Amino acid sequence: MSSMLLVPPAAEPLTLAEAKLYLRVDHDDDDALIGSLVAGARKLVETATRRALLTQTWRLVRDAWPAGGRIKVLPAPLCAVAAARVYDADGMPHAIDPSVFTLDIAAAPGVIAFALPAVPAPGLRVAGIALDAVVGYGADAVAVPAPLVQAVRLWLAHFYEHRGVEPETGPPAAVAALVAPYRVLAP
Repeated sequence: MSSMLLVPPAAEPLTLAEAKLYLRVDHDDDDALIGSLVAGARKLVETATRRALLTQTWRLVRDAWPAGGRIKVLPAPLCAVAAARVYDADGMPHAIDPSVFTLDIAAAPGVIAFALPAVPAPGLRVAGIALDAVVGYGADAVAVPAPLVQAVRLWLAHFYEHRGVEPETGPPAAVAALVAPYRVLAP
């Protein structure tokens, strides 16, 4: 059972202008650095919470359908199944209509549910099933919970002010406090 990022977010939770304003930077010399720090801060918040802040697509690869007819999806929140396929014994993919799946988008982790007769068995013993799941709060920062955007800001400021310094053992205390209520527990 593995997951891989197929389509990263199209934007970040902070624009370059917002990040520079927060950092009180009024020159363009560090624009590329600040942009990469925003992306890094977002990824750290996503890792700490097991949530996707902005819309992205992940491929979930499974060997077999679970007997209970439920697949838990991380990162949360789950939005949709964009595509599904099983692979036959020759490794050829066969599409499954995503409408055969029922989604529990309120759960964290999200759940893709199905009836076993409605989905064909894979022909491959390893990695015979691939589901492309769309996850995230939305396409732009407006949909992301404000405490998580603030956590991105705080990580950004920490990284910008401490360039070249060995990282601490954990996040700054304020970041930890902001992300704690949003952590998704292991399934």
